[in-house]
Amino acid sequence: MFDGAISEEIKMEEGPNRVKTGIPGFDELCGGGLIRDRTYLVSGTSGAGKTNFSIQFIYNGITKYGENGIIVATEERPEQIRENVLKFGWNLEELEEENKLAIIDACSTKIGIPSQEKYVDIRPFDIRSLMDQIITTQEEINAQRALVDSTTSISFYLQDQAKIRVELLKLSTTLEVIGLTSMMTCEVIDESSPSRFGVENFVTDGTIVLYYKRHENVRMRSLEIYKMRGSDHSKKIHPYEITPDGFVIHPHEEVYSMF
Repeated sequence: MFDGAISEEIKMEEGPNRVKTGIPGFDELCGGGLIRDRTYLVSGTSGAGKTNFSIQFIYNGITKYGENGIIVATEERPEQIRENVLKFGWNLEELEEENKLAIIDACSTKIGIPSQEKYVDIRPFDIRSLMDQIITTQEEINAQRALVDSTTSISFYLQDQAKIRVELLKLSTTLEVIGLTSMMTCEVIDESSPSRFGVENFVTDGTIVLYYKRHENVRMRSLEIYKMRGSDHSKKIHPYEITPDGFVIHPHEEVYSMF
């Protein structure tokens, strides 16, 4: 299933231009981390762990590197997100109380239920109002990282493919201009495509694909850096685990018989 050695070497480019994810094994695959003030798509099928991977990036930013973060929740209510990641020992509520993390509730308004959250977009859902809320929140807590979870629900709301591309490009560019290194998640059905609507990966600077494929009678997890503009990165597909502490990538192992 796995090949133990990888011949390629990724040049490390440590420095202020790199943002470490702190996810074990990942930064080694892309030259020491993500490029600062850029936006990355994290795509995969249901169960691959897109949300947890991205929240780990936000959580590590706050707890390990002193970079405050924003989570924009468009599919799950913030209380669900907080509960789901407690299994990893990530106490998001504590970080919120310390004004290091803000979770924007962009879900409740969309589905028509009231919200008691501190950060909530109470206007009818649209990209412009969402961007305004992100800008205001970023200024309030001095955030340097952001997560939009997910682009899929936003895209379903927009419907038209051309409009999806334009609006997501506006969102991605806004995040970069205001100084946020960001991840945006995307749920796919067909694992042969890195995006759901065929445009999401074109409006971001990098695409990280999480695979959750069945091999005989067991499902195997693996990660591929599909693209990363301006950075060298691994071209291999690497196995990962979701442990009690979160994601662990195995950068020196290669998946070779699943695809």
